[in-house]
Amino acid sequence: MKRILIIEDNIEIAELERDFLEASAIESVIETDGTKGLERALQEDFDLILLDIMLPGTDGFHICRRIREEKEVPILMVSAKREDMDKIRGLGLGADDYIIKPFSPTELVARVKAHITRYERLTGKAQQKAADGEVLRSGDLEIYVDKHRVYVKGQEISLTNREFELLVFLAKHPGLVFSRDRLFERVWGLDAEGDTATVMVHINRIREKIEPDPAKPIYIETVWGAGYRFKE
Repeated sequence: MKRILIIEDNIEIAELERDFLEASAIESVIETDGTKGLERALQEDFDLILLDIMLPGTDGFHICRRIREEKEVPILMVSAKREDMDKIRGLGLGADDYIIKPFSPTELVARVKAHITRYERLTGKAQQKAADGEVLRSGDLEIYVDKHRVYVKGQEISLTNREFELLVFLAKHPGLVFSRDRLFERVWGLDAEGDTATVMVHINRIREKIEPDPAKPIYIETVWGAGYRFKE
């Protein structure tokens, strides 16, 4: 069950909000004092904070600022004030949304659910991105640099270490043309021994593995008389 914190000094309004939220399976905790509400917001974990502006102890603007210094939890500010400057100030301090009293309880529930869902989606993507590390994408091609994996249309492709290094180097510089000598120098190393023709051999092997039609490559293009480039 989702859990939110309601910081609202009008107990009747707070309890009405709680009743509608809990009817939608959202557990709601009420604090009527700004200072106590801030302490609880910082000490406990909530899926969203419903924050009034005019509060005893400390106002909603200060609470919003302090929460944002430590947490990314969604904040929905509530106020009877209709002035645009209050909205701008609240949003500028990091609030995610602003709702004006009186409001429809069903609208409140809808907004709370929408912000919780959006936050979960964004944090889920961030966590997945951190887990995947650096990912290079072009069309149906996905290169997971840190995981040393390559996929085409979701199917994993097996590359040798040198093929992988060459593909990653080109994919990290889309649109730039590199001669065989330059690629040999950058991928094999200045002290490497061998013929730069090995670059062409590796390019052809990579194409056979990742290109829909190796004879008409769409990822690694040949620039005649100049070298190779990865599709921009």
